[in-house]
Amino acid sequence: MNNCLQFTPSFTFLSAFPLQSLRFPQKPPTLLVAFNFASPKTLTITCTSKPNSKRPSNDSPRPTSKNRKKSSYGTSRRSILKKTFNQEQVVFSGQVFDEPHVGIIGGGMAGLVCALSLEKRGVQSTVFDTGNHGLGGRMATRVIDPHPLIFDHAAQFFTVSDPRFAGLVDDWLEKGLIRRWLGAIGDLEVGGQFVPFPSSPPRYIGVNGMRPLADALLSQTHMVNVVRPCWISKVEPFNGMWHLSENGKPCGQFDVIVIAHNGKCANRLLASSGLPLIARQMKRLELSSIWALLAAFEDPLPIPSSVPAFEGAFVKGVDSVSWMGNNSLKLSSSNSNGPHCWTIFSSAAYGKSNKVPQENIPTATAEKVKTGMLEGVESALGLRKGSLQKPFYCRVQLWGAALPANTPGIPCIFDPQGRAGICGDWLLGSNVESAAISGMALANHVADYVQSGGARPEEFAVGLHNEFQPLESHDIGQFSGLEPMEQANKVQAYQSLSST
Repeated sequence: MNNCLQFTPSFTFLSAFPLQSLRFPQKPPTLLVAFNFASPKTLTITCTSKPNSKRPSNDSPRPTSKNRKKSSYGTSRRSILKKTFNQEQVVFSGQVFDEPHVGIIGGGMAGLVCALSLEKRGVQSTVFDTGNHGLGGRMATRVIDPHPLIFDHAAQFFTVSDPRFAGLVDDWLEKGLIRRWLGAIGDLEVGGQFVPFPSSPPRYIGVNGMRPLADALLSQTHMVNVVRPCWISKVEPFNGMWHLSENGKPCGQFDVIVIAHNGKCANRLLASSGLPLIARQMKRLELSSIWALLAAFEDPLPIPSSVPAFEGAFVKGVDSVSWMGNNSLKLSSSNSNGPHCWTIFSSAAYGKSNKVPQENIPTATAEKVKTGMLEGVESALGLRKGSLQKPFYCRVQLWGAALPANTPGIPCIFDPQGRAGICGDWLLGSNVESAAISGMALANHVADYVQSGGARPEEFAVGLHNEFQPLESHDIGQFSGLEPMEQANKVQAYQSLSST
């Protein structure tokens, strides 16, 4: 996501069922707020609305500077929070409504699978996504007309190791959304030495690119709404619900919210949310930056005759390039005589050393990166510097929050007191499978929570205190069975020790 969500102090709820209107009696439901100063650093706000089986209506007056009475601690408390980086812990102690509705902020693989899994449990959700071109997040495919040129410019392919994810993949295969990628991929050493990988484990790609797969996931759902492009800029608690808005425009009210994205946008969202435990975990996440170069050539690249034709390669020994993928061969059923579209990724080190604001890349930086990465391609293929044909289309993009460098190693995070959850690949690893498993796990956890009525919140807290560990992967992510050489050596050594 390129833009950032900016949030004020907020609370979070997660659920999923149709909204029900509430006809207020003479007096609206009372919101009781209790302050607990047991800790010198943390202020706990307990919000309890009087029992009612129905939710407030969409027409209920929303909190504004005109109709909301300021808390007694008000500005002075907020200024203290800014200085100490502490924030209030919100505790919602009222009963969850009979038909909850979950707001999911982020429409990548984790958010989409979370919505799908909630529907299977009978829970309604709304997915808010910032994508102008479609859903998917890093399941991104760029189509350049009028040629057309097609590039998978984020996730390149995925593998399967978990039975739960295998069930989803089998369904996608049956529907014709994905297929096995049979083209040659392997390691490409500097100078043009290519070492192909074995055909196992199977590798999968979207039939028409990764984004069409993401767009198709929710096409036949009945309890999932999708709102895009939408930049949720504020979340507010009122009448026992979360109110989401985009630049002052109301976007609905929800019992629980799911944060299904990460990076600085998510950090800003959580910074004053009243969810310090979740905010702390998100803040611990370290993310790499990766440059993507989309290049279309009139003729095939001059791959040395000693190098077998390949469709994808993990590049070794070149600072500016870590991956080369031939989209034209990968996505076409036959060797086309048309343009040759390549997606080229930098290394994480190169991304870090050339990092700039991704929303506004300086022209000089873009030219420097483009030149450096094309020279990296020459070096990887063993070509003379300056001999590579000039692409007729060339575009660079910076993924500023590309892949996690560390992980808590848990499928999801959930704060039952604040009724907020987090899902994403970074909780388990750095691949499509981890994202799907995380979304699935959080959905089932939330469904269990809301269907319990929220009466025993302490039983549903998960992932709020887990420590993070370094994450080893290729610069473009993890692929089961295709671990980096260092990790593969460790596994082989462990297996040797275990057998003795």
